[in-house]
Amino acid sequence: MNRFRCPVCEYVYDEGIGAPHEGFPPGTSWEKIPDDWCCPDCGVREKIDFEPIGAVR
Repeated sequence: MNRFRCPVCEYVYDEGIGAPHEGFPPGTSWEKIPDDWCCPDCGVREKIDFEPIGAVR
């Protein structure tokens, strides 16, 4: 599973964990997240601004 980090607040979206409070259950791939989704912690950055930080083993 891959992870992606917000460059402003360091929030990490982990595909294995998902973001249930945002409506994305565990296992939701990054490709399934809408392009207009904003960081749930800071709301400053959109999906396109998130940086891939590698897979979790």
